[in-house]
Amino acid sequence: MLEQGTISIHTENIFPIIKKSLYSDHQIFLRELVSNAVDAIQKLNMVSRAGEFAGDIGEPEIQLAIDKDKKTLSISDNGIGMTAEEVKKYINQVAFSSAEEFIHKYEGKSDQPIIGHFGLGFYSSFMVAQNVEIDTLSYKEGAQAVHWTCDGSPAFTLEESPRTTRGTTITLTLQGEEEEFLEDARIKNLVKTYCDFMPVPIKLDGEVLNRQKAPWRESANNLSEEDYLEFYRYLYPFQEEPLLWVHLNTDYPFIINGILYFPKMRPDVDVTKGQIKLFCNQVFVSDNCEEIVPQFLMPMRGVIDSTDIPLNVSRSALQGDRTVRKIGDYIAKKVGDRLKELYRDNREQYISAWKDLSTFVKFGVLNDEKFKKQIQDIIVFRTTANLGQKAETPAVEVQSSESDVWQDVASNSSSLPYTTLKEYLERNKERNENRVFYSTDEATQATYIGLHKNQGLEVLFMDSFIDTHFINFLEREYPDVKFTRVDSDLDNTLLEQDKTGEIVDPTTNKTKSEVIKELFEKSLNKPKLNIRTEALKSDDPQGTPPAMVLLPEIMRRLREMNAMMQQQNADFPEEHILLVNTAHPLIQNLANLNQGSIIQEDGQTSTNPLVNMICQHVYDLALMSQKGFDAEGMKSFVERSNNVLTKLTEQASK
Repeated sequence: MLEQGTISIHTENIFPIIKKSLYSDHQIFLRELVSNAVDAIQKLNMVSRAGEFAGDIGEPEIQLAIDKDKKTLSISDNGIGMTAEEVKKYINQVAFSSAEEFIHKYEGKSDQPIIGHFGLGFYSSFMVAQNVEIDTLSYKEGAQAVHWTCDGSPAFTLEESPRTTRGTTITLTLQGEEEEFLEDARIKNLVKTYCDFMPVPIKLDGEVLNRQKAPWRESANNLSEEDYLEFYRYLYPFQEEPLLWVHLNTDYPFIINGILYFPKMRPDVDVTKGQIKLFCNQVFVSDNCEEIVPQFLMPMRGVIDSTDIPLNVSRSALQGDRTVRKIGDYIAKKVGDRLKELYRDNREQYISAWKDLSTFVKFGVLNDEKFKKQIQDIIVFRTTANLGQKAETPAVEVQSSESDVWQDVASNSSSLPYTTLKEYLERNKERNENRVFYSTDEATQATYIGLHKNQGLEVLFMDSFIDTHFINFLEREYPDVKFTRVDSDLDNTLLEQDKTGEIVDPTTNKTKSEVIKELFEKSLNKPKLNIRTEALKSDDPQGTPPAMVLLPEIMRRLREMNAMMQQQNADFPEEHILLVNTAHPLIQNLANLNQGSIIQEDGQTSTNPLVNMICQHVYDLALMSQKGFDAEGMKSFVERSNNVLTKLTEQASK
């Protein structure tokens, strides 16, 4: 026996701490031990290139072996090996990291990274093993093979070994409750999870378990489009093809490699949970990078690999780390560069992807000043203008009744081109006087949009859930521009300004518009309702609405802001505007119907009930574009509709 003693530690009870608290998942032990084995192989390559080893290094490989009878799992490499002195230094002194010293000694002599930056990696084996053995032979000429063993107490033995092949074998005798790691399928799954992209073949019973090649470590020039797509399919099987991707590769002022993908956004995807995989020198570390990637890029997928991200600190410390913040800034800049490149070189593809990209790009603009400056000029909006572009039909996604798969269904809305805000302002600067007309809901605001289009007023669609906040941002960025929703008020362009032809009633000295206004005020009896009478400009009055509900911009925004602060839905305000279109045939007929009736003994005309019901019906139809009815409101609307139709058919049959 060469030596018997106790391991040099600074805490008397370190092994229970290792077993329970070193890592949250016991399965991490395999990642640590395989990482050490890869390190040993990389070290051998480095000393060989440095001229310190003239022998044949052979084909690098890591062998895993399971013996169910002995309840052992072993990890063997044909790397650099260790001498007895190195075992005492690197194994017995728990807090010492051999990788750090080795990197310093051979710095600049190889482009092969050393994986072992996980601290107490070797000692993670005691989380699952009741006994751990090391059998190793150093590459150094004349070295004596040694055997080290420890049962999880501070005591160890170190003795000579009959081993004749260079390298190291770690043998774990597993604890009773950890025998799941004696199953081939379990080990294969762990290798695929943690070690799939390690650059050395990992074998079990002669079968190579890992892919080895890490595409993100390749130059972008060496990868084809199919290479990127194949990698995405491997990482995220059964998903739609990504929209585009960003290749990360820098070694200053920090080291980071990676490939990030913009996925197609699905209704069932939680965009607040990251799906980017974190690696350290091709070793899988975590399923998400929430503390590293800017929040607005959470929906992205792919891989980030960096040795400059501290792995042994708390999440709060990680968020506050200066290097981590710089890495986040770098990633955001690369994403911005890629979007600008696509906008410049292939605007059609950019617009096609925009409906999936827009939400988190806008979120980034709202929350990241640098990203905002980089990207703000390529934010696009659907527009009603005819720009001669190939339009992108908005997608509507529904859930299949036969399965849980979300499917694309063609939208009923018209295909519309896209424009930037600057382009919109430039196109309309003479006519709009620095105003932007926008819609937040193409379906419910279709009437208002149609009115604007018919009079040559261009409307932008700001209809994603984030656009309520984004409009406020745009107003701060463009203080001279006024943003007006199409249903907040009507531009004078949409109204007939010539009122010289208004007929005046000689008995009351009131215009027809004034009579109509009084008629609606009396029929509706809503003191807080502001009724306006205007003639909508149109070549086809029948094609315009008989009435419209308008919500003044400032009032509506205050209501929405108040609802948001109180975390509740915004109630429809009692104070709003009903604009009655005096040019519509229905309104003209209604006025004639009211005036042409015989006054009865009670002061009412014979048509008063019908006129009142029609006024209420016109109001309800206008109201539908702004709010849905509750159960009682819908019941009243249906009953009134039936009554109106009954009265009309009675009169028609006389």
